[in-house]
Amino acid sequence: MEYALLRITAATLGPLGTRRAGAVGARLALLGYWPLRIRRAVVTRHLDACFPELSDAERRALVRATYEHLGRVGMESILLSRLGPESMHALFEGVDGRTIIDRARDEKQGLVLVAGHLGNWELSGAYLAALGLPVAAVAKRQLNPLADAFVTRTRRRLGMTVVYDDEAVRRLPRLLRDGYGIGLLSDQAGKGAATFVPFFGRPARTPRGAAVFALRFNAPMVFVLAARQPSGRYLLHLEEVEVARTGDLEADVDTTTARFTAVLERWVRRYPGQYLWAHRRWKRQPPDTPPELREP
Repeated sequence: MEYALLRITAATLGPLGTRRAGAVGARLALLGYWPLRIRRAVVTRHLDACFPELSDAERRALVRATYEHLGRVGMESILLSRLGPESMHALFEGVDGRTIIDRARDEKQGLVLVAGHLGNWELSGAYLAALGLPVAAVAKRQLNPLADAFVTRTRRRLGMTVVYDDEAVRRLPRLLRDGYGIGLLSDQAGKGAATFVPFFGRPARTPRGAAVFALRFNAPMVFVLAARQPSGRYLLHLEEVEVARTGDLEADVDTTTARFTAVLERWVRRYPGQYLWAHRRWKRQPPDTPPELREP
């Protein structure tokens, strides 16, 4: 049924185009804001804690905006199944920091591409591939095999190589050596290796994988963000993250992870309505965390 819903949605709303279909997705997502109130309390607590300088009315508007944005991103991601690589250019206004990928592509240098659940993370990888950078997207296997195959086919047709997380240790080193940009979403820590770094002043459990690959294979780390603009199109932001290289691998991994997270926080502050606040980012914390810094 889940797979059928994906196919029906793509077939029904695809003719509208991504912008109008995205508007439909935004309206549907507002049902989660009200009357269903799906995770609304979580989103509200997070925004209250991270943006205390805003008025109550401003924060309520921001809560609503996050639901609308997630609806647009979800709809756009489904409709990618009907698009090809050449379609990506029409969805973007341009690239900020393009010289980073142009240099890497010309020199066949591998890159560690790190992103958070900010903007449209699916579009960012597809657009980089359309710009000529070979991209390997690290993905988790979905519980529904039909839905998983649907998403994987879409990513591959858009020019990306898909690497499942249980294959990453084996496959990513060679891809880096072959000049690929390996893309990792690095702001949600599951059962894998992680460390605690500050995010909006509170310790947040954060994946270490991106920093480990950058250090072990001497690869530049690049923050990637496809941010929605007032026009409805996206701007791709690329920013190199300084990798700590003191010789102490464990300390360097933690420092580099903290630096990436600081860059992510800076961009979240710029585009707060485009972040996935429904995720409980501070759910796991060190046992000695002071009460005032615990999960909101």
